[in-house]
Parts: sequence; C-alpha cells; structure tokens
Amino acid sequence: MIRATINGRARDIDAPPLARLLDVLRVSLGLTGTKEGCGEGECGSCTVLLDGLPVNSCLVAAGQCEGRTLVTVEGLAADARLAGSPDDLGPLQRCFVDSGGAQCGICTPGMLLSAEALLRANPRPTADDVRDAIAGNLCRCTGYQRIVDAILEAAERRRATRAAEGEGSP
Repeated sequence: MIRATINGRARDIDAPPLARLLDVLRVSLGLTGTKEGCGEGECGSCTVLLDGLPVNSCLVAAGQCEGRTLVTVEGLAADARLAGSPDDLGPLQRCFVDSGGAQCGICTPGMLLSAEALLRANPRPTADDVRDAIAGNLCRCTGYQRIVDAILEAAERRRATRAAEGEGSP
C-alpha cells in the first residue's frame, strides 16, 4: 500500500511500487486528465506536480510517491471549486481557454502543471521564463504563443487577486 496526498486528499493506493505513476493515476484512481503521449518522458503530456515540482509521471514509479504530495490537472480545478468559483476550471485553466492556449488537449494538462509550478515559484514571470518552464512540453497544435500568453495572463490575474485581497485586510 502506498500512501500519498493527491490533490489535497490523503490516499491509500493499492498498486505495485514499480507501477508507473501515470498508470496508477489513470487506471487505479480514475484521474484521466493526466495524458500519455510518448511514454518516454520526452513530450510532457503526463506532467504532474510531485512535492510542487513538475515530473513526467510516465517515468516515476508509484512507490516513489510514498508520503509525498501530488497534484494533477484535476487538482487545479478542485482548487477553484474550494474557492467558491462558479466555474469548474481553475484560474490558470480559464486563462488557457480564454486565450486559445488549449486546442486538441493532449499537451494541455502537462502545460498547465508546468505553468502552475512556474507561477508558484515566480509570480512575475517574463515570456522567456514561461518558455523555459514549458520547454519540456511538446505541443503540435498551438504554436506555443497562445500558451505563453495564457500563462502570462494567469500571472497577472493572480497578482491582481492577491493585491485586492491585501487591500481588504486590516
């Protein structure tokens, strides 16, 4: 049994320690937002956050997650619902939709999680910072510019939200 926190919830996972995390997430836990692209760690479609850092879940053994914290794309939406958002999408996800950063959807979950890791570490990224952060994620549809625009817009919205919350504090 593997115990991990997944999308904010403690979970006991009945999986062999050497099973690919990608398979455990999709098959055992039903978290199908994480996509398989290449199965070799080259495309980034299966990116999740492990203790806040982006990893290719096709290269991670489930046993490596013991006692650790995982976030999948479903976790980004869960944050929105917990915050009382009327939308089932988190703010970063909403920016991808609004700016056309999501097209076929295969790369989108990995892009979102790479972007989330960046925005947690750097609330004021430049376009070059964004490009560096998503360099391990391949997209065959968008040409990347709309994805970069979406991430920069999300950063701006987060800063505005935090500033508004700060203004309302005593």
